[in-house]
Amino acid sequence: MLLKNVKFLWISVFVATVQLSGCVPNKRIIYMQEKEASISPLKYASEIMPYEVEEYKLQYNDIVDISIRTASKELNELFSLFEADNIRGNMMMQGALVGGDAFFMTGFNLDERGMVELPLLGEIKLAGFTIKEAKSLIEERMIEFVNKEDLFVRVRLGGIRYSAIGEFRRPGKHNVLQNRVTIFEAIAHAGDLTEVAKRDELVLLRQYPDGTRMYRIDLNNINLLTSEYFFIQPNDMLYAEPMKIRELGTGVNFVQTFSLVITTLTAALLVVNLIRQ
Repeated sequence: MLLKNVKFLWISVFVATVQLSGCVPNKRIIYMQEKEASISPLKYASEIMPYEVEEYKLQYNDIVDISIRTASKELNELFSLFEADNIRGNMMMQGALVGGDAFFMTGFNLDERGMVELPLLGEIKLAGFTIKEAKSLIEERMIEFVNKEDLFVRVRLGGIRYSAIGEFRRPGKHNVLQNRVTIFEAIAHAGDLTEVAKRDELVLLRQYPDGTRMYRIDLNNINLLTSEYFFIQPNDMLYAEPMKIRELGTGVNFVQTFSLVITTLTAALLVVNLIRQ
């Protein structure tokens, strides 16, 4: 009787395996197939979902690219020499260009007081100001030396730096050389989430000039597109927690779970068979 049960079990496993491993037709995976002109490629289009962007304020350890040009040849040479000295100093500190982050070499790092040092102007506190406010602050100080119409000031962030830890395929520190980065772009840059990551409770640690705040983000909620958390900010940390399935050690999909159950049942039947012998 036990032998018949074992045979029946293995037959069931074979049938289930054949059904689960059915071939996927090429029609489902080939791009840009020829179809009738009346068949629209658009399946669905949602309404425009407006952004809610939180204005970022500079803080300690940020790297900003500051460029100042005037109608005065002498002042331009002074600023150019200062920028060259800044690049040499950054290269000596770092030793080599890392990860293609050119802003690390050319930019100005806000010290622990949130200050940067510029020629003529000396030390200027930029921490707590937005990029536009920092630009206006430098312009106000420069008009003491040149006319406003003869002045050009540009202030930019040296990319978006953030950390991804936990259930990411490529965790670690990342830097995207863009002015704005969505949370999904940040996840993609970190290799995407693993199968066992909690997508409905992604932890976001965001730094502010007066401290750090933790948020839990539901990536499965489409309203994320219109929230202030859709765009990440410099120095953000993303932490993806694992689901309980990892702690329990079960499969992450149906095939793995089914295989685990069958293996367990087979082992149990073999043990029972050995005991009865």
